[in-house]
Amino acid sequence: MRLIGAASIVYVLTIAFAFSGGISPTAPNVAVAANSEAARNAPLHDGQAIFRFDTFGDEQLWTDVLRMHEVIPTIDPATALSVGLKVDVEALPSEIVAALRARQVDLTNPAVTVALLKLNAVVGVKGTLNDAGQLTKVGVTCALCHSSVDDSFAPGIGRRLDGWANTDLNAGAIVALSPALDEATKAEFRTWGPGKYDPRHHAFDGTNIIALNSPSLPIVIPPIYGLKGVGFETFTADGPISYWNSYVGVGQMGGKGKFADPRIGLFISQSPDVVTPKLPALLKYQLSLQPPTAPADSFNRVAAQRGRQLFFSEARCSSCHQGPNFTDVLSGPDRSVPFLHDPEEVGMDPAYADRSATGKYRTTPLRGLLQHRPYFHDGSAPDLLAVVEHYDRLFALNLTASQKADLVEYLKSL
Repeated sequence: MRLIGAASIVYVLTIAFAFSGGISPTAPNVAVAANSEAARNAPLHDGQAIFRFDTFGDEQLWTDVLRMHEVIPTIDPATALSVGLKVDVEALPSEIVAALRARQVDLTNPAVTVALLKLNAVVGVKGTLNDAGQLTKVGVTCALCHSSVDDSFAPGIGRRLDGWANTDLNAGAIVALSPALDEATKAEFRTWGPGKYDPRHHAFDGTNIIALNSPSLPIVIPPIYGLKGVGFETFTADGPISYWNSYVGVGQMGGKGKFADPRIGLFISQSPDVVTPKLPALLKYQLSLQPPTAPADSFNRVAAQRGRQLFFSEARCSSCHQGPNFTDVLSGPDRSVPFLHDPEEVGMDPAYADRSATGKYRTTPLRGLLQHRPYFHDGSAPDLLAVVEHYDRLFALNLTASQKADLVEYLKSL
């Protein structure tokens, strides 16, 4: 048996998020589901299973509309891995693992991709095969964009890291493989690059792909660990995490459900709604995901201590990055209303915010920074030094080169 599904899955999953529509704020049914006693009492393993394996019936988009089941069988695992698809080594039988180690698996054979899907080993992609071994359906899960692997076996193959942004995923290139898209749309998607997708470009209403905004403005795929206590988890704080889950599950992944947000003029209603009832368990699992601890050898401890002092004093970082979560989004008089910043206040391009429900940006939490470069919503800062220099210019801090370096070491330690 051979490794299959890596390439296909990468493409399929990427496509799912390529059509992401954004973050929705006003879905009362979602709010109730997410904040009710059901969320507190939902078994953690149920949420994990939903996050990793539940497509919410989104085969109606990836198979019926995008026809990705026709594309995936033509993609070999090496290609799939090269565009950021990940393989869960723990889902592979021991004989396949042994064959991989012995280099007895042909990673240039597209049949291996299909075999991997049959094993449910491609992170975030689910395939259905008929008795003849032909791929008949493809769907994606939350894990496509928001899980990675530890590369413990090989690059792109290892144990799951739920909550980590898949910064290797080239969603645009994957989406562009669909035979259902016109050439102009494909060309636009191909400009995105690894680790990005545009959640305001399209949505899916259960039947049709709906255009939301143009031209495309891709943003970085964010990690979703360390969100407990943050309150508003998206770049523009359109709503709490379960609003985002509803918007993505229904409007972006293409799951069967209901979503309504009058602020962005998006209304989707499908029956039965298989997304909303699962939001409490999904929320509980997501909030359990802890940020990774910075490896001891990944930063200079002495310099980081100096950087910490700067963070809370001359550099003024803590004026916005407050408290244990390093964000001021809940610092307003009403914790049910996010405290936000105008784009010019933080030196950000307003274009993406203008397409959101709030028109502003939330202060981003800082835990686990080492694992998800580039930085800022649009990826305009390639590294942490670029982040520091951005704010040094914006706020005329006049930090020295050594002070900037110390701040970087502190940020690396978070």
